Amino acid sequence: MIKSMTAFARETRNSDLGELTWELRTVNHRFLEPHIRLPEELRALEVQVRARLMASLQRGKVDCSLRYSPAVGACGALRINTSFVEQLLVAGKEIAGITGRPYEPSSFELLRWPGVLQEQEPDLDRLTAEALAVLDAAIDSLLATRAREGERLEALLRDRCSRLQESVVRVRARMPEVIAGIRTRIAERLAELRNELDPMRLEQEIALIAAKLDVDEEMDRLEAHVAEVLEVLARDEPVGRRLDFLMQELNREANTLGSKSSDVTVTREAVEMKVLIEQMREQVQNLE
Repeated sequence: MIKSMTAFARETRNSDLGELTWELRTVNHRFLEPHIRLPEELRALEVQVRARLMASLQRGKVDCSLRYSPAVGACGALRINTSFVEQLLVAGKEIAGITGRPYEPSSFELLRWPGVLQEQEPDLDRLTAEALAVLDAAIDSLLATRAREGERLEALLRDRCSRLQESVVRVRARMPEVIAGIRTRIAERLAELRNELDPMRLEQEIALIAAKLDVDEEMDRLEAHVAEVLEVLARDEPVGRRLDFLMQELNREANTLGSKSSDVTVTREAVEMKVLIEQMREQVQNLE
């Protein structure tokens, strides 16, 4: 099954820790190129995220981002450092004993002391495990999307291959008539000189011209390349690079056919072939 390199996936999960949202976006690229953006509290996940992406994807530029919104009380909530407050109160009583002036600090005065209020840290082990679980779900969704798009592209490529094969059949059917016409025109032009020319030599020249215009080899190679494209499409592996090479080979044969053609019908078929091959080449760029 072939896969597209162009896809998008988003996965969100809510829990008592908060909301985690992964977004994955991939576009075509010669190699695998991940770009990862993580919130500060989960920055340490980058190595594991990269490893998961590389284990699941072969090619493509990947934009991978995580958004995290903590739940109320999960992190960001404030708590009192009670042991520190107790130490402050003991110290205050000692100072009052030394100065002889009693002092009872208010709650707000105590809150102003650095270290009295502390931000509650999230359960990083749980948060990390949950973030990776959501990432796995996002990757699965991305792969499913790439597979669906790959099916669509495969159908398009198979259709273009079928039309190429039909075009080759039409050219083959047309060529005997083309060659016969060439022989007739040459014979007519040389009719007046026939008595002055060696008939054997004349026949050899006509055969040589016909051989130069013969496109059987190009037709054979076009058919072979199309057959290989269809065989590659059936493989269960990344095939984008192989298909890209085959598009170049198909285009070379279609160009040769066009340059050899001296017939309007064959020229039109060569142009149609190049259009079909270019359509295929554009789509092949999106395959993994």
